[in-house]
Amino acid sequence: MDSAAQAELSAPRPSIAVLLPCYNEAATITSVVRGYRKLLPDAAIYVYDNNSTDGTALAAMLAGAQVRRERRQGKGHVVRRMFADIDADIYLMADGDGTYAPADGEELIRILMSERVDMVVGTRRGVQADAGRQGHAAGNRLFNLLYRQMFGTDFTDIFSGYRAFTRRYVKSFPAVSGGFEIETEMSVHASRLKLPVAELELDYGRRPEGSFSKLSTLRDGGRILSMFAMLMKETRPFAFFGIVAGLLFAAAGLLSVPVLIEYFETGLVPRMPTWMLALALTCLSFVALTAGIVLDSVARGRNEMLRLNYLNQPHRLERIPERLKTAPSGDEQEHRAA
Repeated sequence: MDSAAQAELSAPRPSIAVLLPCYNEAATITSVVRGYRKLLPDAAIYVYDNNSTDGTALAAMLAGAQVRRERRQGKGHVVRRMFADIDADIYLMADGDGTYAPADGEELIRILMSERVDMVVGTRRGVQADAGRQGHAAGNRLFNLLYRQMFGTDFTDIFSGYRAFTRRYVKSFPAVSGGFEIETEMSVHASRLKLPVAELELDYGRRPEGSFSKLSTLRDGGRILSMFAMLMKETRPFAFFGIVAGLLFAAAGLLSVPVLIEYFETGLVPRMPTWMLALALTCLSFVALTAGIVLDSVARGRNEMLRLNYLNQPHRLERIPERLKTAPSGDEQEHRAA
């Protein structure tokens, strides 16, 4: 056996952590944990209970998961705690409601390792049908379109909760969100630093009877829109404040036009308050534009620091388990689906 083969065999296998944030998922968490335990027997499975009242924690523990708690309510708080607490080489994050198939997790990990990317997103093939309400489906299309216009075309489903990450992604991700907008922040972080990413289209299942969605179309939609604005201000300040400056300048123009017309006709400015307001808005537009120019330089410096922190994280994906080197055959995929 040559030295290269010996080095490959002696290299430690990457450790895998399955992360399952849960809130009142007692009806499904047992089957989800058992599914991951069967398909990824070497992985450590963590269930983070977010103040459940239906016995989710006990059901997960009996199924063989390591159960931990996060008292702050909201998926973003749970993800931030998971990423800070768990130490692994590969992280697979899913939901505890059974809408994501555990069998697909192995394929997400295979792509992560074989293509050497930092995040693989399982895009949801049946998300519009599963949403049930037209508000969810329309909002999903609208926000994905808005994301592509604001942050780039890296992703087609920014709200998918089924993702695989490398250690250097997880340990460089700041995670400031508190709720379901955390997936948006994950996508923006990857686009911001131009990290290598991939997508895999997967079937998206319906919740079984007795399991209920925690999403609110209007409330969560408003929070996601607010997160979009905040992330654009932080990552693309010149564009953000440029839009603000343009709106202020346009308002000033609309106010000043009738005043100027009257001035050229009569030589008088009888509506002095309107004219002063137009001048004030013009000044504010230039202030906003200046702020955008200055903050754009600051944002570039922050991006460089984030990138250096990302590069300083270890990246141990050298040895790929044999079963993850090749995609499953058609027969194996049909067997898993069954």
